[in-house]
Amino acid sequence: MARISGIVIPDNKRIEVALTYVFGIGLHSSKLILKSAGVDADKRSKELSAEEINKIQSIIEKNFKVGGELKREVGKNIQRLKEIGSWRGSRHSRRLPIHGRSKTNSRTNRGNVRKTMGSGRKSANEKT
Repeated sequence: MARISGIVIPDNKRIEVALTYVFGIGLHSSKLILKSAGVDADKRSKELSAEEINKIQSIIEKNFKVGGELKREVGKNIQRLKEIGSWRGSRHSRRLPIHGRSKTNSRTNRGNVRKTMGSGRKSANEKT
């Protein structure tokens, strides 16, 4: 099993997909990394040599923020929005959707509360 940026990537997946297991690397970033490292995207991660893994690791360290570093930066950005009292910050602090429809999209955060008349209706045999 190969370790890249502290994450154990799965052996039987193509390296293009296996790199997406690292937080902060998507499919597009994965393709860019492999192209600059000169590694075939169709290889399985167990077929990689130590030299290829080191190339990939060095490219990620130089060009990308991944893992804990990225999570800390996102957390700082959210904290800054809360401190300046912006709309997005207040929505973050109340754990509501930041953009868009809060009527339907926040049901998981509100506990799936349904306030329409027909949503909690009992069946016909329970009415008596």
